Amino acid sequence: MMDEVKKTGSKKSKVAELESQRDDFKEKWIRTLAEFENFKKRTQKEKDVFFKYANEKIVLEICDVFDNFERALQTDETNMTDETDSFSTSFIKGMKLIYQQLQSVLSKNDVIKLECQGKEFDPNFHEALAAIPSMEPQNTIVAIIQNGYMMKDKVIRHCRVAVSNGEKPE
Repeated sequence: MMDEVKKTGSKKSKVAELESQRDDFKEKWIRTLAEFENFKKRTQKEKDVFFKYANEKIVLEICDVFDNFERALQTDETNMTDETDSFSTSFIKGMKLIYQQLQSVLSKNDVIKLECQGKEFDPNFHEALAAIPSMEPQNTIVAIIQNGYMMKDKVIRHCRVAVSNGEKPE
């Protein structure tokens, strides 16, 4: 009879041990499944971000060209006189059309130029390269050295600016 009790106790402990192993395996399986789901979500998010900003490098290069067009048009408009011949006028009109086309390309790619002249300095959007005397209050942007741009909801190039140091010019 004693042998039967030992066998029954042994079977119960073996069943308890197997149930414990089963529970451990089930818990590990659930954790692994959760980790895999998190991995899938993280990978999809990274993929979405990659595609969202895949054109960022080329867009930045286009922004440089856009800035140069802007400078060239400002220079030509100030240097034009009434005596300018029709070729120069046509050339400038053509340049303006190309400028508008570049502006359209940037707009289609959700790129906007950051407007910052006269605004309060914000390190999230601006990079201060100089602090100069001005009639404006301290930390007000008084000069734009290089335009800044946002693509979708991300600053792809900060505005490089000069800010007022709060001192009045002499």
